[in-house]
Amino acid sequence: MDGNGRWAEKHRKVRLSGHRAGAETLDNVMHYCREVGIKYLTVYAFSTENWKRSKEEVSGLMKLLSSFIKSKEKILIKERISFRVIGRRTDLSLKLQREIAALEKKTAGGDFTLVVALSYGGRAEIVDAAKAWALSGEKGELTEETFSKFLYAPDIPDPDLIIRTSGECRTSNFLMWESAYSEWYFTDVYWPDFDRAEFDKALESYSRRERRMGGRLK
Repeated sequence: MDGNGRWAEKHRKVRLSGHRAGAETLDNVMHYCREVGIKYLTVYAFSTENWKRSKEEVSGLMKLLSSFIKSKEKILIKERISFRVIGRRTDLSLKLQREIAALEKKTAGGDFTLVVALSYGGRAEIVDAAKAWALSGEKGELTEETFSKFLYAPDIPDPDLIIRTSGECRTSNFLMWESAYSEWYFTDVYWPDFDRAEFDKALESYSRRERRMGGRLK
């Protein structure tokens, strides 16, 4: 969900205003996913590198997330939307950790899953999975299937399509293991302006692609 800050600058607003607008876009995109039959939506909300940003911006983002959790709880439960978080949770405040855990428990078993990547990094996930496997005492050959069980959310399918907004054409350490065979779609649109029409363009592009998963079609 890239481009919140630049959207704010474009509209001569403070950066946090861009993040608030981005949160509204997330709500709209989440509901549109449900309408078109998508079962999982994973959003890159805050990376392990984002801690380097100003204390003011980081604090604002954490408060915005806490506000999102509190304001959306009833809606998520009513609409059977499961809320999940992937990333290094121990980097977060204890208060926020508790809020996340509580919402995950209350929304478990939904028909649609919203996954929020928070204090997340693809490399960090692989390192954490390797450590978890080493400490597990599991014996036998280490295979891709075995290793994947130690990722942050092994029960969630690998993404079919990954969309990056704001014109940046790089993966930025997102779902490095899980995106091995994902299709990527890049758009110049800033995240706060990413509406249903723009989402349709991404889905249309995806529908025209031939996914071979490393093999060849006959």
